[in-house]
Amino acid sequence: MKNIVIGITDCAKYFHYESWIREQPDVEIIKLSYHENNPGDVERCDGIMLTGGNDINPRLYNQPEYLVYCHQKDIDERRDEFEWKVLQHTEERQLPILGICRGLQFVNVFFGGTLVPDIPAFGKFNHSKFEEGKDRDHLIEIDTNSLLYKIAGQEKGEINSAHHQSVDMPGYGLVANAMSPDGVIEGMERIEAKGKSFLLLVQWHPERMTNQGSIFSQNIRRSFLDAVRNNV
Repeated sequence: MKNIVIGITDCAKYFHYESWIREQPDVEIIKLSYHENNPGDVERCDGIMLTGGNDINPRLYNQPEYLVYCHQKDIDERRDEFEWKVLQHTEERQLPILGICRGLQFVNVFFGGTLVPDIPAFGKFNHSKFEEGKDRDHLIEIDTNSLLYKIAGQEKGEINSAHHQSVDMPGYGLVANAMSPDGVIEGMERIEAKGKSFLLLVQWHPERMTNQGSIFSQNIRRSFLDAVRNNV
């Protein structure tokens, strides 16, 4: 069996993503990081996983006035610029993409969408971690017309939550596939997938769910890796 190469964008908790995606021995990993200035390594990858972490600079979605709502000490413009190049390469080559948390938000911005810079400040309940650092848990409802529904096989379920930003306006060609009870977008995909590469974006963290047997963890990983194998 031919090995597949997955590029994973760097972040503070990179190890969790790398450990989670190594489902089978045919998976090789390349860390994509501005610290190594290696966006060209996308050419060696068969699929790309965009990880969580830093807030995205709101100037990228033409709302610089939202900076006051961001965790400004966490904004990393070099990471934004690097991952923009990664996505450009990825879309040019039509590689399968899995975006997690910030990864969802960044892909949305890349496709021209906008973000809610701070969910509680914009009138919804908190979706970030508890003060003691533990993820929250809440339900999501999945659109039955979506790829995510085909992957999960059910309309509702419980996921973990650790984000203070979310999608506002979906980017061009993207559609919400899952929502929280209070109306926050929890997942996205291509609205027209025919002839395009696999793209699945989730706002939760499948790589660190307490129940790794959950369909919202193992099915997400399996569907992404299967898409990569089928694209090689």
